[in-house]
Order: sequence, then structure tokens, then C-alpha cells
Amino acid sequence: MIDTDSLATRGFAVIPSLIDPEQCRDLAALWPDGANFRSRVVMQRHGYGRGEYQYFTYPLPEPVERLRQTLYPPLAEVANRWNGHLGREMRFPPTLKDWLRQCHAGGQKRPTPLLLRYGPGDYNCLHRDLYGDLVFPLQATILLSDPARDFTGGEFMLVEQRPRMQSRGEVVPLRQGDAVVFAVNERPVQGTRGFHRTAMRHGVSSLREGERFTLGIIFHDAA
Repeated sequence: MIDTDSLATRGFAVIPSLIDPEQCRDLAALWPDGANFRSRVVMQRHGYGRGEYQYFTYPLPEPVERLRQTLYPPLAEVANRWNGHLGREMRFPPTLKDWLRQCHAGGQKRPTPLLLRYGPGDYNCLHRDLYGDLVFPLQATILLSDPARDFTGGEFMLVEQRPRMQSRGEVVPLRQGDAVVFAVNERPVQGTRGFHRTAMRHGVSSLREGERFTLGIIFHDAA
């Protein structure tokens, strides 16, 4: 299901049609119900860009919980390989439950899956989703809106900051229901003398027209 070769070589992988259009609409429809969320952020108030996002509260809605539980195990295998390449001793447990137990023991107890909404002129600055000392190195974003019908612009972007080289940017085309899995902070890159760390940032370009909803699946909780 997950293209681990693309993750290794490019720092991201697209999972086509991870969820169907009806599921996308149902998830986007959660936005107005404040009972689903623990907090709401207006990006321009904090210099993050323009637009809004809301963090879900526990217990997560069943579709969000299912996606988080399903995606974690194969990504934990990738994360452990990455740590091995970078010479780190940390290894992630095979289940999300055990990993979240570690997060909560470390004081990171607030859920981080989030729903994002963009309107005309909205965008998300390049950033990393780090919420404490305990960080799972991969996350996923699922496009809930249809770019052929609901909006124009609003492309998902990744920028790789390469040592002693120009940064490399890439636009990742997505269709409704597609997920992109990508590096949260940094990833190992094979060089002539072994692996080195390369920093990654992600964002969303300015929306021209319409409304764009996305679901973010982050696997570490927040302090």
C-alpha cells in the first residue's frame, strides 16, 4: 500500500484513493461540530499563513482513529529503518497503542490529528509538525476536497533543505481521497559516505478559488 522506495528516495509517497469520495465528504462535514475538536487555530493570527485548522479531541472520530491505527504499523517499520540509517538507538513499537503510551508517559497527551480548511487566498507556510521531544518521523495528509470541482490552486508542497546545496521544492499533485505520506522533520539520504540527514518542510500554496479541506494524521501527541 505504501511505496517505501519513494519514501526512501524522495521523502514522500502518495497512496492513491486511500478513502472514497463519500468518506471524504463525511470527514469534511465534521468541521462545524465543535464537540469533535479540542482547539481551533486561525493561521494568520500566528503568522502560519491564512486559513484555519482544528485539532480533534479524544476519543477520535472512528474513521480518523481507524486511519491512524492502520497507517502506523507499516510506517513504524520505515521509521525504524530510518533511525538505523541515522545511527539512532530509538526504535518505535509495532502498535500505535504502545507508541502513544510512551508519548503520554512523557507528558505528550493531547491528540494531534487535525482538520484543515482553506478559502480563496488562503495558504500554509512551510513548517514542521513538532509538538514535544517525542516525534514520530512520518505523517500523512489526505485531500478531502475534489480539485477538479471544489477549488483551484492550493497545491501541497514539500521543500528539502540539502546540506551545502540549494533547497529542492516539489509540488505533489493529489486527487480527492489520495494521501501523501512524508517526513515530519528530516530523513536519511544516501550519500557517497553513508547516510546523512536532510531537513524537510511542508506547506500549501495559495488557493485561488473555492474551498479545500484536508485531514492531517500525526502519530505523536502534543505536550
